[in-house]
Amino acid sequence: MGRSEQIDTFSRYSQVSRETIISLKEYESLLIRANKNLNLIGNSTINHIWHRHFLDSAQVIDLIDENQKTLVDIGSGAGFPGLVLSILDKWRKNSIKIKLIDKSPKKINFLEEVIRKLNLNATAINQNVNDEKFSFHDEVFVVRAFKPLTEILELIHNKAKNFKNIIIFLGKSAEVELLQASKKWDIKYKKRMSVTSNDSMILKINYIKKK
Repeated sequence: MGRSEQIDTFSRYSQVSRETIISLKEYESLLIRANKNLNLIGNSTINHIWHRHFLDSAQVIDLIDENQKTLVDIGSGAGFPGLVLSILDKWRKNSIKIKLIDKSPKKINFLEEVIRKLNLNATAINQNVNDEKFSFHDEVFVVRAFKPLTEILELIHNKAKNFKNIIIFLGKSAEVELLQASKKWDIKYKKRMSVTSNDSMILKINYIKKK
């Protein structure tokens, strides 16, 4: 699928404004330029950014409560899904503050550059979430390509005392990860198939408790 076709597919699925597409194109340019030195995304996905990264990220926008004030993207990396969601939300005019957390100072510098140039309602935070003294004071989280499901649940359970829900992207091992997690955790969730891959899924978890 060529770039133009990917953009058309993204536009049809997301029904976003022309201004949103312009912002995403600028993000794409900044990403491709920075990737030469930072290895933000795999080289195999450079020609598939709109499908593999932008559309994949955008598909969870409807899972975020429109009245939600903040959203935390854990292990944001190149900004997926947090920056994409911030760009979409800017033109929805819902003003969700998105916090992008990553332990790499170089990636944080990149995220800050995109936030500044696109004037987004987001902030990049240089933090290793596994630090012993670190904890979240937030309610809603999103995680894509960060850690296995069991480790994510442990992290949220230990460090997010005000936890309300978490949106998690799971890949080809989704069913196996769910099975492993169910041995240790009681979880209440909704799941659906990813729009970008038939063997991947999206989970929205609103309850976790250790067995």
